[in-house]
Amino acid sequence: MNLHEYQAKELFRKVGIPTPNGEVVIDSDSVEVVAKDIGGNAWVAKAQVHAGGRGKGGGVKISTSIDDLVAATNQMLGNTLITPQTHGRGLPINSVLIEETLDIERELYLGALVDRDQEKIVYMASSAGGMDIEQVAAETPEKIVTVHADPAAGLQAYQCRQLAFGLGLEGKQISALTKIVTGLHRLFTHNDLSLVEINPLIITADGELVALDAKINIDDNALYRHPKLKDLHDPSQEDAAELEASKHELNYITLDGNIGCMVNGAGLAMATMDLIKLQGGEPANFLDVGGGTTAERVAVAFKLILSDSKVKAILVNIFGGIVRCDLIAEGIISAIQEVGVDIPVVVRLEGTNAPQGMALLKSSGLNIDVEDTLTGAAKKAVEKGAQA
Repeated sequence: MNLHEYQAKELFRKVGIPTPNGEVVIDSDSVEVVAKDIGGNAWVAKAQVHAGGRGKGGGVKISTSIDDLVAATNQMLGNTLITPQTHGRGLPINSVLIEETLDIERELYLGALVDRDQEKIVYMASSAGGMDIEQVAAETPEKIVTVHADPAAGLQAYQCRQLAFGLGLEGKQISALTKIVTGLHRLFTHNDLSLVEINPLIITADGELVALDAKINIDDNALYRHPKLKDLHDPSQEDAAELEASKHELNYITLDGNIGCMVNGAGLAMATMDLIKLQGGEPANFLDVGGGTTAERVAVAFKLILSDSKVKAILVNIFGGIVRCDLIAEGIISAIQEVGVDIPVVVRLEGTNAPQGMALLKSSGLNIDVEDTLTGAAKKAVEKGAQA
């Protein structure tokens, strides 16, 4: 689960991580009051959406007058923001963070995530703040300093100093970074986070370290332990189909192609998508209906796929291990009749009672193409999609 920047900064402040003075607004009427409370003669308005690259999409604006600040906030609220990370899909702006402006001497990067290979939390720091860490890793990897915190021993003070020395910090800045990283570690471990980023972590003209931005991801599997954090969830920032899928315990991700996919098993779903691309097509989604597939879940899956207007054909690829293919076939027939599918459907069944399932589909009288092999099914689906 992702948090908004203003929510993440509230958590930062609780563990002693310095942030700019600011306040979130949900309407422009309160902007003037907030600006006067913050003080100064310049402010920054930041659209609160679950995506990076907001500045490139017009979601971060600096104003030197309250009138301009009100206008900038008005322009954001109620509209959608498209950034390089939203893949062409606009995210609604329901709140705007108003903050003071600061004199920036340097921009740094600081982040933490779970290193599953080493079973530790890895802390990363870089002098190339303001850039995507992936870009830094690809172009100037020598600018990234990392340390790993052992789950038993925890983060050590000498590791914080390693990060500080790697960033070229001196004097009181070393102890300031140590306090920030120690706070991050406490925040990370106590709240079951999966990722934290401060980009940029700035050094002000006065030599102070301040978290100018904040990104937090929480492990969904641990939310039951953190009801207060769970309440911070903003469903408006999620794809409607993905949100609906989660309610039915389906794993669904919207993609940009036109071939809808319904598969049981994540690995099989990935292989199915690869074969669609190999045959010259593009998958419209990743959809894993799970091992315990039922007729009801199949019906929901069809509805999710059909909610995407780009879908021109559907490929169903089911391996009957835990479930019987004849029962799945009955579910497919029932779902198509219930949902009213009017685009081509290609089905490949393999495993327990696959012949019986295929026979049911062939005799259904519905617009269903049954294929014996996955390659044949992918090829047929791509052909059908191109003809639609």
